[in-house]
Amino acid sequence: MTSVFDFSAKTIDGDDQPLSNFAGKVLLIVNVASKCGFTPQYSALEALYRKHRDEGFAVLGFPCNQFGGQEPAEEIEIADFCTTHYDVTFPMYSKVDVNGPEAHPLYQFIKKERPGLAGSTSIKWNFTKFLTDRNGKVVDRYAPQTRPNAIEKDIVTLLNVS
Repeated sequence: MTSVFDFSAKTIDGDDQPLSNFAGKVLLIVNVASKCGFTPQYSALEALYRKHRDEGFAVLGFPCNQFGGQEPAEEIEIADFCTTHYDVTFPMYSKVDVNGPEAHPLYQFIKKERPGLAGSTSIKWNFTKFLTDRNGKVVDRYAPQTRPNAIEKDIVTLLNVS
């Protein structure tokens, strides 16, 4: 596998979706949770998505319950929570593991492409963000506490690269 577009994932509605559907787009891939101190970032992620989606940008949300049990809900409840509380319209996927032997293959790939501090491939908490270019190459990784609006300049730079 050489890009994020080589993978597929199950949507929050249960449909398999090839990520090649996003080929040519800049992506921000985020492991999310509804009972986390960083959960309010959904608003800023949605704002970025709405502002730049017509330029070829998408946020992909992957719920994960590996950090403090902060995403215990089933997919239908997660979708309802995101819509009701944060008016999320960006693509959401079924719950995945991001660490360990059962980590989703996409996460195995992106962690290897952009390790964290001191070369660690583990994700430390919810709302870790990975930015990819239009070719599906992982170009950056951001800590959970990095606010989505702080990433906007990097997104715009990638969107403006032909």
